[in-house]
Amino acid sequence: METKISSAAKEVIIGDGRPTVLIGERINPSGKKKLAEALKAGNLDIVRKEALAQAEAGADILDVNVSTFGVDEVALLPRAVQAVMDAVDIPLCLDSANAEALEAALKVYKGKPLINSVTGEEHSLTKVLPLVKKYGAAVVGLVQDDEGIPHDSKRRLAVAGKMVERAEAAGIPRDDIIIDCLCLAVGADMTAGTAILEGARLIKKELGVNLTLAVSNISFGLPDRDLLNNAFVAMAIAAGVTCVIADVNKVRPAVLAADLILAHDKYARRYTESYRQRQKQQQAKK
Repeated sequence: METKISSAAKEVIIGDGRPTVLIGERINPSGKKKLAEALKAGNLDIVRKEALAQAEAGADILDVNVSTFGVDEVALLPRAVQAVMDAVDIPLCLDSANAEALEAALKVYKGKPLINSVTGEEHSLTKVLPLVKKYGAAVVGLVQDDEGIPHDSKRRLAVAGKMVERAEAAGIPRDDIIIDCLCLAVGADMTAGTAILEGARLIKKELGVNLTLAVSNISFGLPDRDLLNNAFVAMAIAAGVTCVIADVNKVRPAVLAADLILAHDKYARRYTESYRQRQKQQQAKK
């Protein structure tokens, strides 16, 4: 199962046995006061800087989200997408719960984007899947339906199966569907981590689709979050997750280490190159 995402100049392939694809999460105003204020003012300078910084840190795809109170998302999302395309040449993940904003961004995008996201809720399926088909995009399916977020692996599988079935009925190939098991905080529920991993394994086995996770949600509300995130991302990759949504600067070394151990990094090339780059950066700071 290979999901291909592209910019005007670059293609990224997400699939089993391949290096884990890193989706940079930093262009998202949630919890980022400066970015939220800049977006409200229509200032995209921070967006461009974040795009360049994440690309330099090794992001394969960039998530672009401008949703915050006081913003006209339909007008701003396509502007932000254009600003990021002008700054970097890597593929983008268009992130919005607003179908009109998604279509506005899809109209300006050059390449094959990833849409983040559709859910198992009826209103989402009927609005988002036609856009995925119309613009030839790939889509992230969140395991959430009209009853909420499932807390057990079998319900996660059922919601994922429903989304895959509806997408294929709409003419969207299974290769273009990436399931997100929805990472919940272990600080609120100590079984959240094991439930997510079990759900990922089951969905991979039964549906064969590519999987993603926003890994930092696992550590919400707890101290030393980077430690938890890095431990969890390795477990998630071992469970079948093929692309992760994260702060690339913080998780990339752990992802590369997991890839090497799981034989996704031939001759340890990516791991050793990353090590050399970090050594040079440390030397430059001295």
